[in-house]
Amino acid sequence: MTRANRSPDFATLVQTFFCERLIQHQNVSTNTVASYRDTFRLLFQYLRKRKRKEPSAIALTDMDAPTILAFLTDLEQHRSNSIRTRNARLAALRSFMKHVGACDPASLPVVQRVLAIPTKRFNRPLLGYLTREEIAAIVEAPDAQTWSGRRDRSLLTLIYNTGIRVSEAVDLTRGDLHEQRCVVQVSGKGRKERQIPLWRTTAALLAGWLKEIGPGPQSSLFPNRYGRKMSRSGVEHRLKKAVIIAAQRCASLRGRQVSPHILRHTTAMHLLQAGVDVTLIALWLGHENPTTTHHYIEADLAMKQRMLEGVEGLPSGKGRYRPKDDLLNFLDGL
Repeated sequence: MTRANRSPDFATLVQTFFCERLIQHQNVSTNTVASYRDTFRLLFQYLRKRKRKEPSAIALTDMDAPTILAFLTDLEQHRSNSIRTRNARLAALRSFMKHVGACDPASLPVVQRVLAIPTKRFNRPLLGYLTREEIAAIVEAPDAQTWSGRRDRSLLTLIYNTGIRVSEAVDLTRGDLHEQRCVVQVSGKGRKERQIPLWRTTAALLAGWLKEIGPGPQSSLFPNRYGRKMSRSGVEHRLKKAVIIAAQRCASLRGRQVSPHILRHTTAMHLLQAGVDVTLIALWLGHENPTTTHHYIEADLAMKQRMLEGVEGLPSGKGRYRPKDDLLNFLDGL
């Protein structure tokens, strides 16, 4: 085999996958790159533990279908990852294998077996959301006498007003807030930008908050104590703290797990209950597919009850009682 026709080694394939396929050719977001990077880190840790191989010594043959399946099982059983997370890791590995197949046709047998691994089905629980009383208690929980408390109030109010994802919220800069028009510009998934109007109360709260952060348009709208943008885990921690405080005045919040995504669900549900069309809610939330928004209709029990009230129930006719046959009674008693 000549040098020109020699198959690329595994390390080269990984580097070209990230630098050429993802960043240069597909121009994916930094969040996607980070997610795929974490998948490979976890896989390398698993291979080091199971096959006693360092990442630089791994060959493509070490990533056959049985090994990938065992890795996915390890994620669920030992790292307690959800099925959704397991499927996301598999999607990253599938993308890599497609790149491998294009760069090294000789590896197609290994590639095709990995690509044949199916995604795992999972139960879809009903979407959780908060009442207006609960969300008001959470937003008012942070101490307005402290800098971090004023930041948290502004952040939680904006998330509820706009329904933006926590990743979108922490990426906001001062320049994304248009005070005169009471609008915030959000860059969402797939680099889709959307503008969302603000309530006057939200705009007034944010106007006061702007006086406490950096003046530059690229300054983080919600910085941490070091002046850098908050992390997603930081927002989750501050929300958890606010929920604990709010539960002291709102009993329905006691023992309840409230994530930033539940605030997003709450915004959608309140818009739906106010009579806003589902397609408009999808645009508001930045959903790629409006069918995603239909899950909120499934979760709205009050809407289902109103639908039921519009349909007349079946007559409850009283039939004549007929005792069961003696032999059937014997069988039923076994």
